[in-house]
Amino acid sequence: MLNLFFRKYGEQNPPIVILHGLFGMSDNWHNIAKRLSENFTVYTLDLRNHGNSPHTFEMNFKLMAEDVNNFIENENIGKIYLIGHSLGGKVCMMFANLFPQKILKMIVVDISPKQYSASHYKYINAMKEINYNSKSRIEIEENLSKKITNRSELLFILKNLIRTETNNFALKINLDSIEKNYENLIAAIDFIEKIKIPVLFLKGEFSNYINSDDEIMINNYFLNAQIKTIKNAEHWIHADNPNDFLSETNSFFKN
Repeated sequence: MLNLFFRKYGEQNPPIVILHGLFGMSDNWHNIAKRLSENFTVYTLDLRNHGNSPHTFEMNFKLMAEDVNNFIENENIGKIYLIGHSLGGKVCMMFANLFPQKILKMIVVDISPKQYSASHYKYINAMKEINYNSKSRIEIEENLSKKITNRSELLFILKNLIRTETNNFALKINLDSIEKNYENLIAAIDFIEKIKIPVLFLKGEFSNYINSDDEIMINNYFLNAQIKTIKNAEHWIHADNPNDFLSETNSFFKN
């Protein structure tokens, strides 16, 4: 278990814990967390090997769920509302698998329990080819844009770029460990038993991460599940349509 870096917003109970996706960080959820903090205490976490959290050679859903539990124990938070996007959603599912008694309700954002195809190697390979000795962020962005042509995806990846003390660049994420453990991060969730807590699955209207077969799987493993579509949204639902995302989140957690 690791001591994860986190950001805290607000002082209103009950608490919400938010987990980001692959290559992300707690800061990606700043605007959402700030708005939710009007009614909740919100904690956004950096998963292991991401953001400001510790780097480690080992990385799988069980270890990451145990990291989240360690955070809850250290902060003496008690029962939580839990939100997870993509990889963070998989960690949420494993957390519900191992620690269901600690969750009031859970929202899983645009991911299902299944094994996914290895679709992230283009990002991994692009980041491996960056010239980190460059003094120019613009130069790195231009070179990276040749391999990551989607502007939103490019800016998302570039958030991991930081300056070093020698005025060069480095990545916040532990790319070597993520690559080494990548098969663990796209694996299916191995459930101990069916999940009884209330769970809301949100899928993007223009995303293919949750299809009709996935919905059957979700309803099989989650006995108290709802599945809703957020309009005008791709995979990053909370960024594409924050108002509808917040509306569904507040409604689900408050009722």
